[in-house]
Parts: sequence; structure tokens; C-alpha cells
Amino acid sequence: MSAPRHFAALAVASTALAGLGLSPAAASPTAVQAVGATLPFTIVEAESSATNGSRIGPSYAQGTLAAEASNRQAVTLNGGQYVEFTAPATTNAITVAYAVPDGRSGTLSVYVDGQKLSQQLAVTSKYSYVDTSWIAGSRTHKLYDHARLQLGRTVNAGAKIKLQVDGENTAGPYTIDDVEFENVAGPAGQPGGSISITDRGADPNGNSDSTGAIQQAIDAARGSGGVVWIPVGRFKVGGTINPDGVTIRGAGRWHSVLLSHHLIDRPNGGGNVKLHDFAVIGEVTERNDNSPDNFVNGSLGPNSVVSGLWLQHLKVGLWLTGNNDNLVVENNRFYDMTADGLNLNGTANNAQIRNNYLRNQGDDALAAWSLHAANRGSTFANNTIVQPNLANGIAIYGGTDMTVRDNLIADTNALGGGIAISNQSFGSPFFPLAGTINVSGNTLIRTGAMNPNWGQNHPHGAIRVDAYDSQINAQVRLTNNRLVASPWSAYQFVDGGGAGRPVQNVTVDGGSIEGAGTFAFQAETTGSASISNVQASGVGRAGVYNCAYPGGTFALNRGSGSSGWDSTWSGCAWVAPGTGGGTDPGTPTGNLAAGKQITATSQVQNYVPANTVDGNANSYWESANNAWPQSITVDLGSNQTVKRLVLKLPPSSAWGTRTQTIAVLGSTTNSSYTQLAGAAGRTFDPGSGNTATITLPSAVSTRYVRLTVTGNTGWPAGQLSEYEIYSS
Repeated sequence: MSAPRHFAALAVASTALAGLGLSPAAASPTAVQAVGATLPFTIVEAESSATNGSRIGPSYAQGTLAAEASNRQAVTLNGGQYVEFTAPATTNAITVAYAVPDGRSGTLSVYVDGQKLSQQLAVTSKYSYVDTSWIAGSRTHKLYDHARLQLGRTVNAGAKIKLQVDGENTAGPYTIDDVEFENVAGPAGQPGGSISITDRGADPNGNSDSTGAIQQAIDAARGSGGVVWIPVGRFKVGGTINPDGVTIRGAGRWHSVLLSHHLIDRPNGGGNVKLHDFAVIGEVTERNDNSPDNFVNGSLGPNSVVSGLWLQHLKVGLWLTGNNDNLVVENNRFYDMTADGLNLNGTANNAQIRNNYLRNQGDDALAAWSLHAANRGSTFANNTIVQPNLANGIAIYGGTDMTVRDNLIADTNALGGGIAISNQSFGSPFFPLAGTINVSGNTLIRTGAMNPNWGQNHPHGAIRVDAYDSQINAQVRLTNNRLVASPWSAYQFVDGGGAGRPVQNVTVDGGSIEGAGTFAFQAETTGSASISNVQASGVGRAGVYNCAYPGGTFALNRGSGSSGWDSTWSGCAWVAPGTGGGTDPGTPTGNLAAGKQITATSQVQNYVPANTVDGNANSYWESANNAWPQSITVDLGSNQTVKRLVLKLPPSSAWGTRTQTIAVLGSTTNSSYTQLAGAAGRTFDPGSGNTATITLPSAVSTRYVRLTVTGNTGWPAGQLSEYEIYSS
């Protein structure tokens, strides 16, 4: 939400977001994947890489560098120190998540295989250290920023890319969170029949303002094929444009850049706007909710598309009011906003928000707020959200028949949770939740946060259903969601307004709770929920906390098929986290490999190693063919007790029975490995779930667990769809 408010409510198919369990592949504009977005890069965490700097975290202390980092850990570098990454795939560009002290700007040296690049990584604090004193409970936040750099060469997997503090690098200390490794395609060519903005006088060097030239190209295109071309360049755009009825296409989001903080501002757009393949980078350094510092402010109009964009340093990416029916927003990357990434601010029908990557947003990463009219029938699907640092990953504030499915959300921070389904109005006229609200198939890792506004430092759950300003009358369906390492509770039912309004018509069916610091279910208002088939493990305090405030009761109607959350907490005082969940030291129970960094000696096409830790048995890793041996190695983040490994192939009967010869090795340093289980035939039979279990002779303490594959009777390569590791 970008509007002022008393209380900021709570907050994988293919591409390796290595610290989170995502994996890379070419984006698909129409199809959606199993969990999270399909992304063209791989993330490698700094804390899991070679360094002589200082590792920080894990921590959940709000307003700290460790807490705002992905995986709640990072590396701090001072003079002469470095962090060296191993490129996980073919790479020619990097995007670095970093922080430097407030008031400092400068550079950081980059080395490729020991050779120092002439170009350096530009760093600055100007977009960080945001204060929002009008939002109660908020602290200085958004401590990190992102800088991207093309290396000027292409390197293969295994290349060493080092970030080092040399003598000329004086902005430090530098804190490095992680690096996105990407193989950026060259610039696309101009489409036939299109009108180039440079032909109308736009300046690709960014010295003069190109607003008028862009608008002239748009006006001309409306009568001659409707395509406006943004060639390679950096174009300063000081004003707004009217893109009604045209397609604006760039040479690629690394190549065609519009320097603008306020590009489109229309209360009633004409529609049929198609925006493709360019970047919009602003200069927004603070949050001013009275200023429209947004890429899109208002309406694009019906049947519009926003695809393949890079949006950075704005207040909000898309603040959408007016008619945005049938809008598609897909395959975009949102970085470093001071407020929301995208907000459907009422009246949107059948909007599809899918396959986007949102990182370091200053409020809700994705939101639907039904102000003035209800959002209806809109869907948030297959998005990947990392570190929203003031509110929720995805928030649905009112609206009718809304869907939130198959998203991956990680590391929410202050005042937020993973997913909020809420009747908090923030203004009027507000249209409360109605119809059916479907929340299904999402994976939430380390989500949920402390809300200091609710007395006694009150925590929020990973998924929250909130009758804040009016009771819940909609049918709320929470189905097959996977909640991993929740710092506090997993599910929460509450009236954030403190009046005890009912949360009702809630069904929780299926899914898992794999670590929760306090409770599996936290009920704090009147009403009821029906719960079945929920498997919980690693719950820190008790299965249920049930203390309706200010009075009354909440009924948790337990159906069949559940386990791991039988106990009920006695008393109604706030409860500090126990040993479960993602609380310090941040290690989830259950499957220790879930969402962890993973690498392999090779891969083919989009069958990347991170597919094995994404919780989706249908996506898989495949090594290079006819090249033995092959290895796949997971980094558990710290030394863990390892006893049992569960290896899977896709359960489809199309995968015939095969035997792979696999050995298990372990290491505490990622240098010297010890054999944990000798090479042996591991049989995968679709008749029994295509699963092979390896139980070690004795439990061992190790950080890195490696599988070495030397044969496969079904295909001349190593193959694996899920790599699960358990301590018992």
C-alpha cells in the first residue's frame, strides 16, 4: 500500500535463486510454472561463497543488515577484503545486492578469473535508508540496493567472479547479500514498420530530454502499425507520455533504458497499451505519498500488457486506478521501490499478475486494494518475491473472487508477512472481501514478522486472515500451501483493529508447515476455520494458540489427515519463539535442503540444479549427457545433523524404472569431502513413487552434502527432481 496508514499489515519451477530454491529458464509469457517465477538468472548467496570478510547473521532484528538480507545472512567487506563467487552457469552480467553506509557512494572492484575489470561496480546509499515516520512502528529500512554490470565477456560455469575492496574503493564498509548471474542476450533488432524514437529526435545519450520525441513517435504510430521502437541507449524522460493504443518495444531491459520516475499518469487510459522489453529507472530517494513518483500512475486502460520490463528506484512500479480490466503484467523485474511494487487500487477485473520477480520493495510487493470499487476475478500467480521490507509479500485488501497461487515469497521483514487476506480498508469507500478468495500452492520461506504496533511486540504469521475493519464474509480457501521456517506462527486469524470481529468461512486444506517459531495456528479473534490434511513439523511452542481478543471464542474445526500440531498453548500472553522455525540460528527443521543453495558439475537446457530443492517433483535437474562422473551439491548453510536422504524423479509413468549409481559425500568446508555412503545402485520405480531413500549408517554433522552419479540405466546423465535431506 502506498497510501498513508496507521498500521502496515503483514507480509518453482525453473531458475536458480540459489538461496531460496528457485531456478533459471527462459520466461514463458502465457504458461505459468509450478512455484514462483521462471527467471533468466541464478542467485548465489555471499555467505555461502569464499570470503575473507565477515559473515553476518542470521538475524531477525528489524532494521539490521542481516535481517534485511535474503536468507537473513550476508558478508561485510572492509579494505582488502573480498567475496568470490563461482559462476553457476554461463554468465556475462551480474546484479549485486549490496549496502554501504548512509551518505556514501563510490565503486567496488570486480575480478573475473583473477583479472581485474576496467569497469567497476557503482554503489551508492542514495536510494537506501528510507524513513516513514507516519507509518507507526516503522524504522529506517530498505538498507540494500541493487547495481547491475555487464562484464564485457562471457564466462562459463565455474568461473570465479570476485568483488573486492581495493584502494580506490572508499564507500565501505560494503555488505554483499548475493549476486544474480545472468547471460544477457544481445540487443534485439528494430521491428519492421515500427517508428524509432531517435528518428523523432530522442537523445540516446541522455543529455537532452526525450519526452517530446517519444510522444511524437507514439502519435505517428497510432496511424501506421502501432509500434514504437526504443533502440539501445539511455533516454532522459522528464515528462509523462500517453501511450494509448500503441505497442512500445525496446531492444531489451539491459539495453533500452528510460530515465524516468513518472512516465505514465492517466486517470482513464484508452487501453490496448503494450509495453515490452525496456527498463525504467528513476531517481526516487524517499517515499512521498503525495507525489506520483510511479512508472504507471492511474490507468493503462483495458486489454493492456506490461512484459519484460526492468523497473527500479521508483516509489511504486504500477499504482493502478481506473479501468485496468484484463491487464497482463508478466515477466518483469521490480527492484528497490520505496513503496509497493504493484497495487491494483480498485476497479480491476480479470487482471493477471504473473511470473514477475520483485526484490527489496518498500511496502507490499504485490497488492490489491479495493478502494472506490472492488477488484474482481484477478490473479497473482507464479511470482517470486524476496525481502519486502515494510509490509507483505502479497496482500489482498478486499475484493471479490481473487486468486493468489503458486507464488514463492521469502524473507519478509517489519510489519508484514508472506500473504495477507485482509479487510483493512485504509480509506473509503472500501469493498470488503467477497465471493471466494483462493490462496493455493504457494511456498513461503522465512515469512512473518514482528508488528510493534499491537502491544507487547505482537508477531504476525506467514499467512494472515484479518478482519481488521469488518468481519470476513468471503469464502477463504487456503489450499496446499507450503510454509517453511516461519519465524513466528504459520497461520494467523485475527482482527487487527482489536474489536474481535469474526474471521469465518475459512478452510485450510493440505500443505505443510516445516518449522514455525511459535505456533502452527494462531487464533486471536472470534469466528472459525476448518482445517484438514495439514502436516506440521518443527513447531517451536505449540500447535495452537487460541485467545480471542477482546473476548469470545474461535473454533478450530479439525478434520482428518493432519499431524504435528496437536498441542494447545496455555495462556494468552505473547510468546517468544521456541526452537522451531526460522528464528536464530535460522535453520528450518524438516527437509534441511529446502530452498538452499545448490550447484552441479553441469546442466542441460533449463534442467538446472535448483529444480531439486524447489518442492516441485515435476521439475528436475539433468547433467550433461555421456560425461561421467557428475555431482550435485547442496549447501545447508551451516553444519547440520544429516541422517537420511530422499531422492526423487518426476512421478509421471513416462519416467520408466531406472537405476542410478550414486555415492554420498559430506564436507564442512566445501573443500575436503568424506564419503558418507558408498556408490551403489539406487532404483527409481514409478510404481512406488520414483523415490529412492538413502539412510546413512550413522548421523553425521556436515554442511555440504554431495551426490556423485556414475551411471544411469535409463538415460546417459544424472537426473534428479527433488533432493531432500533429513536429520532423522
